[in-house]
Order: sequence, then C-alpha cells, then structure tokens
Amino acid sequence: MPTALLSSRSVILVDGPDAEHFLQNILTTDLDRLGQGELKPGALLSPQGKIMFDFLISRDGETGFRLDCRSDLADDLVKRLTLYKLRAKAEISKQDQADIAVYWGDESGGSQTDSTAAGADWLVDQRFPTSAKVLRRYGTPASADASEQEWTGMRIANGIAESGEDFAAGDAFPHDVLLDLAGGVGFGKGCYIGQEVVSRMQHRGTARRRVMLVEAADELPDSGTELRVNDRAIGTLGSSKGTAGLAIVRIDRVKDALDAGQPVMAGDVAVTLSIPAWASYTLPQDKTDAEQS
Repeated sequence: MPTALLSSRSVILVDGPDAEHFLQNILTTDLDRLGQGELKPGALLSPQGKIMFDFLISRDGETGFRLDCRSDLADDLVKRLTLYKLRAKAEISKQDQADIAVYWGDESGGSQTDSTAAGADWLVDQRFPTSAKVLRRYGTPASADASEQEWTGMRIANGIAESGEDFAAGDAFPHDVLLDLAGGVGFGKGCYIGQEVVSRMQHRGTARRRVMLVEAADELPDSGTELRVNDRAIGTLGSSKGTAGLAIVRIDRVKDALDAGQPVMAGDVAVTLSIPAWASYTLPQDKTDAEQS
C-alpha cells in the first residue's frame, strides 16, 4: 500500500544515561508508557501551556529517543532542548540527512497492527486508529509510490492535526489539537513545562477549541481562512486537500450554529463539520455545558 517520503520532517536524537529522565521532565508525553516499536505524539510547551514544538517521539536503542519534527523548527528545538539540559548526561543532535518514510494500509486487508505489516524496522504511529495501519521508518531508504500531498490527505481524513498548516507554533493548547486524546499528554506522570495549565484545563473541562473534520461540495480555500457563522468567527481552516480539511473551532459556537440551522462558511464555501471518529469529545449539550467548555 502507499509509502511516502517526508522531506519536510527532520529527526533529532537525544541519547545518554539521563536522556529519559531529562525528557520526561520537560515534554508532555509519558515516556514510561512508550514501548519499543511505537511512535507517540508529544509537545514541548511554553510555561503558559501553549505548544511551542510538536513532534512524534520513539525509542532509539537502549537509552536514546528520536524526535520527528518539522524541518523548519528543528534547529530551534535543538537549541531549546539544549537550554533545558543543564547538567543532564544526554547528547542532543539533529540528523541532517535522515530518511523518513511513512506507510499506510495493508495489502492483505487483514488486521495487522504492529511493525511486521511492512517490516520489523517500521514503527507504529499511535495517533491513528489501528485500522489505518500507519507506520514510519527512519534511516533506511524506502521506495516511495505516494506523495507528501497524499499523506496529508490521509492525515486529514483521520483528524490528525500538525503545526504549520493546522496551527501556528505558540498558538494552541494540547487540548485544542487533541493531544490529550491521542496519547500525547501524560496526565499522571508529574510535572513538565506547562503542566499546571494543561492539568487545569483537563480537570475543569475548560477546553473551548477542538479539531474537527471539514467537508465541502467545492474546493476549500487556503489554510488560515476563518470559518464564520453570520459573520461571527468560530474557528480557522487548517490543512486541506480538495474538498476535505481540518479546522480548529470553538465547539460551543459550532453547537449554536447547528441548533439554529445556520450555515458555516469558509470564505464563500459552505462547509459541514464533524468530530473525528476516534476522538472521544462531544459538543456541549446545553447552555451550561457550552459555558463550561
């Protein structure tokens, strides 16, 4: 099934006897729950709880970790990690020519969900439902028969948001982009940078914005286009491919529009919004819920 090479991504390696303890204390992901052969989403937050850098993290050997991030932010992420390292015994390095391949689907149509679906060196992307069979491989050249645009379409179809087209660095909380539901936030692991704000949002249920799927009859406008109801902004369009896209929206305003039968517009294009099938959040059910969400 399709395999694409991701030229827009880079790999940062963090290795050494203190690497896990160091990363566990600053990143959102709970590394105690990260197994070999797995990829989990994560983020490095500002003290105010906003996502400064998002990435996929996996284990690399006995003591190392691999951070798969946007290439244009990789150098800044290395600098920020180095700033926080202090006396920790950990080496941080960017792999300038690391090949990153992504594979999805299974020709047999079976129920394979582990790395044997495409070879033992492929890692399972835990952001996706197991039925999507999404795997990544690092450092070993792969034969690509799909484009990054096709991969973007796969990501959109499953409601997986990434910084760049979907949200700007420093402009979203983990809840906004569903990191709390995708295994990217360890709520029981203790302190990390921005943890107090994120935990408060979780326990008080104050997440107002969420990622939703966008569908239209016509081609969607550019990323960054506001979604509006009666000239009132309810969110912003993120990445799109043809008539399908993602948006981060105020879920209380979406519920109000649905209840009133009012159309949601992205520029001049009417759109419909839906919750990704794997996501467990719901729209507010009444005015009290809306005010609390």
